[in-house]
Amino acid sequence: MRLKDKVCIITGAAQGIGHATAEKFAAEGAIVIACDRRTEGCNGWESHTLDVTDREQVDAVMAAVKAKHGRIDVLVNNAGITKDARLVKMTTDQFDAVIDVNLRGVFHCAQAVADTMVAQGSGVILNASSVVGIYGNFGQTNYAASKFGVIGFTKTWSRELGPKGVRVNAVAPGFIETPILGTIPDKVMALMREQVPLKRLGKPQEIAAVYAFLASDEASYINGAVIEVSGGMTV
Repeated sequence: MRLKDKVCIITGAAQGIGHATAEKFAAEGAIVIACDRRTEGCNGWESHTLDVTDREQVDAVMAAVKAKHGRIDVLVNNAGITKDARLVKMTTDQFDAVIDVNLRGVFHCAQAVADTMVAQGSGVILNASSVVGIYGNFGQTNYAASKFGVIGFTKTWSRELGPKGVRVNAVAPGFIETPILGTIPDKVMALMREQVPLKRLGKPQEIAAVYAFLASDEASYINGAVIEVSGGMTV
């Protein structure tokens, strides 16, 4: 088991990619700490109610995990939201909400675990980006900005923390079959599939498998990377 006894914190773990990642990490022997605003979907793992935009709550959860387990080995910054609109229609509330969760939340969580990982001389921070953060996408000004920003975080932190034994990488999924796509009409979903060279959407388990690899010692020389898992799609 590649993650045996590693203490792994996963945000946005109640559903979708986060839930699949928690399942995969548990199967690999990890001590899973599942965090979400609502923890109903986190049964079977140690869970904490966590709003990543609330810095006091983030600090409290990370401190509680360290106090209980003595260390933090892996952080998966998976929590994210969308509030789509074209540039001319997007409200500042829509823009701010996405930036607060997808960008500021990643900053909060990473900063809250960094000192612990540096003191240990080891650790892995994995950030959820997106192909939208690389190529852009119609109607997603806020989301694209946040996911492009996450890549900037990843590149910067890999330089700052790498010399301390802490690896930082990002995963950029394409269109994945998760609840976040639940409001998209069937016709649009069919068009999305056609955009992908593999002619299908991805499964959450396929993203989870990449996170598990990056969290493991098998990826010990991977640092500052952004791994696209998109079936070849470039949006």
